Amino acid sequence: QVQLVESGGGLVQAGGSLRLSCAASGRPFSIYSMAWFRQVAGKEREFVAAVSASAGNTYYADFVKGRFTISRDNTKNTVYLQMNSLKPDDTAVYYCAAGRNTIFVATNIQSVGSWGQGTQVTVSS
Repeated sequence: QVQLVESGGGLVQAGGSLRLSCAASGRPFSIYSMAWFRQVAGKEREFVAAVSASAGNTYYADFVKGRFTISRDNTKNTVYLQMNSLKPDDTAVYYCAAGRNTIFVATNIQSVGSWGQGTQVTVSS
């Protein structure tokens, strides 16, 4: 079991930026992929971005379109999501996720082993 605690969510105007952070504890952090998902009420949780354990590979959903950047600092057991040029459609609860195993990168919900509690991001127009 890994504990994931997100921070950095809030209210921002369209075109603005936020940086989400996710602090992990409870199991070795550096050997698991990490990811960000988001969910709007009434819709299924969707993949946003992922980073491999070594941080050598990153993966993004198409709707990010170069606006978001995922990164990790294994010395701090922390993963980040830098969100720029935010749009109202980005409004959602954002969840930090840890991969289910050490082999596959968590780019879908089936590959996720642990979830954070979520942090609300609201983008106003």
